[in-house]
Amino acid sequence: MTSKIKVDNINKVSDDSNVINKCGSTVTVGSAPGNLRSGTNNLQASDGGNLISQSGTTITLGASGDTITLASGASQTGFGRTGTVDWCTTAKTSPFTAVSGDGFFVNTTSGAVTVTLPASPSQGDIVALKDYANTWDDNNVTLARNGSKINGVCQCATLDVESTSITLIYVDGTKGWQDIHDSTSNVTGGAFLSATGGTVATVCTNFKVHTFTGDGTFCVSSGGGPKGKVDFLVVAGGGGGGGNGSHNAGGGAGGYRESKCSAVSGCWSASPLATAQSLTMSPGPFTITVGGGGPGGAPGNGTTGTPSVFSTITSAGGGGGGEAANGLAGGSGGGGSGSGGTGGAGNTPPVNPPQGNTGGASQSPWGGPLYSAGGGGGAGAVGTTGTPSAGGAGGAGVTSSINNTPTARGGGGGGQQYNNSARPGGSGGGGSSGGTNPGSVNTGGGGGGGNGPLGVSAGNSSAGGNGGSGIVIIRYKFQ
Repeated sequence: MTSKIKVDNINKVSDDSNVINKCGSTVTVGSAPGNLRSGTNNLQASDGGNLISQSGTTITLGASGDTITLASGASQTGFGRTGTVDWCTTAKTSPFTAVSGDGFFVNTTSGAVTVTLPASPSQGDIVALKDYANTWDDNNVTLARNGSKINGVCQCATLDVESTSITLIYVDGTKGWQDIHDSTSNVTGGAFLSATGGTVATVCTNFKVHTFTGDGTFCVSSGGGPKGKVDFLVVAGGGGGGGNGSHNAGGGAGGYRESKCSAVSGCWSASPLATAQSLTMSPGPFTITVGGGGPGGAPGNGTTGTPSVFSTITSAGGGGGGEAANGLAGGSGGGGSGSGGTGGAGNTPPVNPPQGNTGGASQSPWGGPLYSAGGGGGAGAVGTTGTPSAGGAGGAGVTSSINNTPTARGGGGGGQQYNNSARPGGSGGGGSSGGTNPGSVNTGGGGGGGNGPLGVSAGNSSAGGNGGSGIVIIRYKFQ
């Protein structure tokens, strides 16, 4: 059973004044002068001014000159767009679909992220994005249009500029989503990098190049943050060739590691081994180690070169070439001796992209009768296997113009066949076989295998060539 209480008035006990008073179709709430009353379609103050009024399907809050305020902690929905967004402060690290009216921080530190725009948008829909970790230049954001145009074009967009913030509003079917705000931060990390160390040159007007041909210090005096990124080329010392035997293989090239990040690099041609992962510097000293080439065998196997180091980047020395033994592992592996040796492994320890290649092997598992040794591995190619008629050539290096001068580096040393003509080292500083022929300085080239005594006078034998020294080059935008 349902109970009801029906009254026209509710009065205060203390003074019998009206709290709620009904007169005809008018209900008054509270006592004058601040009471409220309702008519057929309106909620009014006691002076007759409308607080809420309805005319047909239109509902009006307040009257002309009034200010409508939401209480602290209250929120609103459905009142239309104000040209701003509500920001989601939990950074997005994986693909997602944006919601109109919201802003998103997108973190691409671990990889690229695809942001899909809202489907079937209405005029005035708004979306905003911000580069959370200043990594959009390394790992891009793909802006998937989801059936709508972007700036009048039926094509998805790519956001690839570091520290970008962007706001898009849906206008109409002709233009689709239009970017009304597209900028990069100048609030923090705004100072360009300033540094000393090595041999310094200015290239392409706005870029500095520091070249280290020996150990030194790269000292950052100012800058950092979004503008503190540098590109690098780090090449280790090459391995020495085997020598004073009839089985002399070429040394492997020193490990080769390079970066090129479009936002900080300027226009230059990098090697195929370059990665987009540049380094972010902070003020302070950074020790530079330039690896030396390994000595050639005299007699015996060639020696592995020494590493080159800059910050978190280490390139491994090239493996020594074999003499009556397998080639040694390294940045690129040394060639296997002509007595049945196998080529040494490259990219040791492993990095991505690989820093080098495997050395070439002997002509056959048993070596004889001519003991053709393999060539050392190069940064760009494996060392060649020996043949019945000749030793193996050194693997080719790669070319970079990070210092604005195209230069090949990282060639492997040539392998020798006893009492036969020399075999060339790989392009990029690899030494040829048949004598004490070293890898070229500051290329990380492997040393060539020495000439062997079998069938020739002892005076015609020679040690293996020494590996070439490495190099470290740093490039950045300074203005």
